[in-house]
Amino acid sequence: MVHAQFDNSARQQLAIAAVEAKTRRDLSWQQIADAAGLSVAFVTAAVLGQHALPEPAAQAVAELLGLDDDAALLLQTIPTRGSIPGGVPTDPTIYRFYEMLQVYGTTLKALVHEEFGDGIISAINFKLDVKKVADPEGGERAVITLDGKYLPTKPF
Repeated sequence: MVHAQFDNSARQQLAIAAVEAKTRRDLSWQQIADAAGLSVAFVTAAVLGQHALPEPAAQAVAELLGLDDDAALLLQTIPTRGSIPGGVPTDPTIYRFYEMLQVYGTTLKALVHEEFGDGIISAINFKLDVKKVADPEGGERAVITLDGKYLPTKPF
């Protein structure tokens, strides 16, 4: 049976325990995703409390991290999503994404609507990828791909 949460505190506590176990075992998010058999972005989000994992993936993640059966079950529950509590984020990395949306949000909206019409980009039927690439001017660049299904607005 599928179960959903109404309060994200249990998943937050599980996320803390999972990240501690990840650190103790010196695992990467990619290694955890490989055990789950799903993408690194999806599994990372799930372990951090933003998605439910299918039972086999939840069992594999719990086993790899040394978590108990209750944790594996909790990883399968549909969470209360949203990880940035009120206001402007203070973590510098998260803040930069907030800043990007403050600067380019209206541009993204204008370009999406011009290309597709009135609607939204799904965050449910969605893929995320993060890659490190060499910068021709020196150093490295982050290439972040947000790939969501377009859902048109339907008059009713």
